[in-house]
Amino acid sequence: MTPEAARQLLRAMLDAAIAAAMSDRCLPVALPERPKGRTIVVGAGKASAAMARAFEKAWKGPLEGLIVTRYGHDVPCEKIEIVEAAHPVPDDSGTKAAARMLAVVKGLATNDLVVALISGGGSALLSLPAPGISVEDKRAVSRALLKSGAPISDMNCVRKHLSAIKGGRLAAAAHPARVVSLVISDVPGDDLAAVASGPTVADPTTFAEARAVIAKYGIEVPPAVKRHLETAADETPKPGDPRLANAEACLIASPQKSLEAAASVAQAAGMTPVILGDAIEGEAREVGFVMAGIAHQVRRFGQPVAPPCALISGGETTVTVRGNGAGGRNVEFLMALALKLNGAPAIHALAADTDGIDGAREVAGAFIGPTTLSRAREAGIDPWAALADNDGHGFFAALGDQIVTGPTLTNVNDFRAILIGAQPD
Repeated sequence: MTPEAARQLLRAMLDAAIAAAMSDRCLPVALPERPKGRTIVVGAGKASAAMARAFEKAWKGPLEGLIVTRYGHDVPCEKIEIVEAAHPVPDDSGTKAAARMLAVVKGLATNDLVVALISGGGSALLSLPAPGISVEDKRAVSRALLKSGAPISDMNCVRKHLSAIKGGRLAAAAHPARVVSLVISDVPGDDLAAVASGPTVADPTTFAEARAVIAKYGIEVPPAVKRHLETAADETPKPGDPRLANAEACLIASPQKSLEAAASVAQAAGMTPVILGDAIEGEAREVGFVMAGIAHQVRRFGQPVAPPCALISGGETTVTVRGNGAGGRNVEFLMALALKLNGAPAIHALAADTDGIDGAREVAGAFIGPTTLSRAREAGIDPWAALADNDGHGFFAALGDQIVTGPTLTNVNDFRAILIGAQPD
């Protein structure tokens, strides 16, 4: 397989993974029954505006609502208001929208229906601080968590306990109305309480666990946050809370379904697909080193599968930013993978975030191949130094190997594929 053919196949696999999670494909089949009363649509996330439009097109009956999505992810709707806000660090727009959303669902009756359209990114977008905490306090904690290397489960545990709307509080505010959440998962294991910090799902975590996360990563928090976590006066709704008795959640798109769609593309191209997992976590560079070891085993010994094959995986790795670069878990993974492959022939790879944004950059990810390291060195770039500086985006920009999709309007986390050819290119 030529380098160009490998890139085309890798990109086709990414496109298939994204297409499998698009709202107009997966949402209409999950519509709830029409209520006798009002239908209120709320929600948050990078895919939420696209979900709202898909819901409007499929819904037969009156509706109204409010959605908050990331800047640049707006999709025009006729009956549902779309508000844009900042991600991954919250801003005032998201705070105001969250306050309005709570007000919208209060005072409803048992014959009313609240449809919550939830996707990844909602934790930052739906940011309404708990009483006594300022928006700037939450921003400070968010920035520290993003740089700490904490997995999304730990980050969301803290976010829930600094919020007036997450961790089941939105659903509790809507009681006694029926609440149906339609969820596109971007979290390892598809834990619905973790997607967007579970605004409509009971929260099993506690203030004590949130304090433990802060201590584990040595995060310095503002005094107001410290007091709030230590006082622990208003715990999130837990499983069995009567206010959530009429709340249910449905997973409509997931990383696994997207990996399976990509595997079908690889198989049609004559590559044996192997899905290594949809919930792989850990430091991105360490995952890259491990994946390189697996690829070498395939190349040398035909284990666990003989080439030509495609090693496919998903999940959400992390980057502990210690250098001056912007981080980005997919590009960090790829730099580490390339370094450990060390120019091995006939191995090409792609890693990208399915929402089109790797870290804080408007770049989905990148490609690598057997010539990645040699081309970098010819350009005067030290790959190991770039990795140490967490500068994957700068590294791949210089090589022209970035993948820029723009906002995909969905989000099922990271997509990684390693193609191993039968013969050297």
